[in-house]
Amino acid sequence: MADFERQRDVMVESQLRPNEVTDPGVLSAMRALPRERFVPPPLRGLAYMDDAIEVFPAIDGAPARFLLAPMVLARLVQLAMVESKESILDVGCATGYSTAVLARLGRFVTGLEPEPELASAARATLRALDIANVEIITGALAGGHETGAPYDVILLNGSVPVVPESLLSQLREGGRLATVLTRRANLSQGKAYLFVKVRGEASGVPHFDAGARPLPGFAPEPCFTF
Repeated sequence: MADFERQRDVMVESQLRPNEVTDPGVLSAMRALPRERFVPPPLRGLAYMDDAIEVFPAIDGAPARFLLAPMVLARLVQLAMVESKESILDVGCATGYSTAVLARLGRFVTGLEPEPELASAARATLRALDIANVEIITGALAGGHETGAPYDVILLNGSVPVVPESLLSQLREGGRLATVLTRRANLSQGKAYLFVKVRGEASGVPHFDAGARPLPGFAPEPCFTF
């Protein structure tokens, strides 16, 4: 039987700490949460590998869905600087692992997921782990979830070619949005950006190179590219 607790320790010590993840809250959350519970049973032995994990196949032209590689997720969450009193929108939450990580850091997390099957799996796993300060909403990712806005933090769980105004507009003044931006749609390599809303305008600054599988539903037009 796999020793998942030991694998979590190895993940933290060999993937996160050597790659500039220093935030105690992020390290504690990812050391404690059973990532294996958020991946399909046949892949649980790979839950702590240093790579993205496919959790839903490509269907009808929509891309397959992945959990972010642990190091990429940890660095994006750290970049967003989540505080305990803050509300968070987790865009493309898939099976809910990122939602669980964010729930240990912030006040309340809304996970947004377009695939009903993934959303249902996320709800079930989060409930089984007694993580109560969350809700999972089914809907298009690029539109966000205006009902719960404004948010202090928005995290995009994958790469996008643009950050649409529909998401930036849902940030609170002083709010932050963390994502991986690529030069065009369907690329996985890009740069991690942090957008901050100041005086009603959100502007982004690149921070580090990052790989993340594309999120569905983001057009390569208006708003921002690099």
